[in-house]
Amino acid sequence: MTIINPSALLTPDGIVTGMAVAFDNTVRAVAPKAQLLRDYPDADLLEHDRPTLLMPGLVNAHVHLEFSANKTTLKYGSFIEWLYSVIEHRESLIDACDRDCLDRTVRTMLENGITAFGAISSHGTDLEAAAAAPQKVVFFNEVIGSQAAMADALYADFVTRLEASEALRRRGFHPAVAIHSPYSVHPALIKKALQLARTRDLLTTAHYLESPAERDWLDRNEGDFKPFFNDLLQQSYAVNDARSFLELFAEQPTLMTHVVHASDDELSLLAAGGHTVIHCPVSNRLLGNGAIDLAALQRHGIGWLTGTDGLSSNYTLDLFEEMKIALFMHSGAPLERLAQQLLNSVTVDAANALRLNCGRIAEGKDADMLWLELDHEPHPQTPLHLLLRRYPLLQIYIDGIPRKGARS
Repeated sequence: MTIINPSALLTPDGIVTGMAVAFDNTVRAVAPKAQLLRDYPDADLLEHDRPTLLMPGLVNAHVHLEFSANKTTLKYGSFIEWLYSVIEHRESLIDACDRDCLDRTVRTMLENGITAFGAISSHGTDLEAAAAAPQKVVFFNEVIGSQAAMADALYADFVTRLEASEALRRRGFHPAVAIHSPYSVHPALIKKALQLARTRDLLTTAHYLESPAERDWLDRNEGDFKPFFNDLLQQSYAVNDARSFLELFAEQPTLMTHVVHASDDELSLLAAGGHTVIHCPVSNRLLGNGAIDLAALQRHGIGWLTGTDGLSSNYTLDLFEEMKIALFMHSGAPLERLAQQLLNSVTVDAANALRLNCGRIAEGKDADMLWLELDHEPHPQTPLHLLLRRYPLLQIYIDGIPRKGARS
């Protein structure tokens, strides 16, 4: 048993002072230090001579590990130009990201305070690294393919990868299902994958309305995607439209990533389906896709999370950096409120969406926590300064176990 006595705790409602935390693998109690010392007289007491904050570990709900070798290879500025560069360099980038590359990426996320993540796996090359990660992992096996003639073969490959991840299931490693997007997956394939997810009670995720090109293709079979599909797949029409795609998920609440170009009617469908949106601000900016309307999500009562996406469309897997970018991207939102919402979007809300028993420091929750050294006494705007400043991480805990790699 350990007791940490920080200067303050970060809660979903803001900063709380005067409370300490007793924990082993889970949080046993949150109470004043004197009370915890009476209740747990043999516990190790940790304190610091400078102001500190104890907060939940960060949950990165959407990351692609397989492209982690990319730094400057892929082309930014336009979604379709980026996509062509992905196709051109896909094999070399995947080959370059061997096990050492994947392990370094996982370790970097840990060093940045990410104690859980949702990994979108297109090929399964990241499976062993994700299964061995110290973090909690939801491993989304992705299905992709818009040609009906290939549906059975693609489904068989998807099931093989899913079964391989099921074989590595452990506490903290949870296989799941990803549907790539409405423009890239045939409805017959979507239906089969979602039926399997429902049968096995697996979480599902999908990319949805990320780019203007996707919007034009799904609505009118026109735009930047037209030559892409004509030339590469000899396909002249979209296999789904935006509404029919959502209707396939009517009984499957799903993590819908990006959702930058959704209409009001589509937001109503997302709300009715109980779906959650994952916001990836850096990726959206680098690929020229614009900024999501958070106020519209909130008007519709749609929950949202913040994720980094992968290093194919980001320069770092750092949720503190991602939140800071979002804070400035959404310049019309009230500053302090948005800062707290962003912190919740990578802690309590993300953990709930990924069905993980973490994300807040409360009795019975897994002891996934970050202990930070502050350069000021805690005050009501400390959540804002968590996004603006880089505070040293004294320790990172996952299931109560101290993890090496903390920033000093």
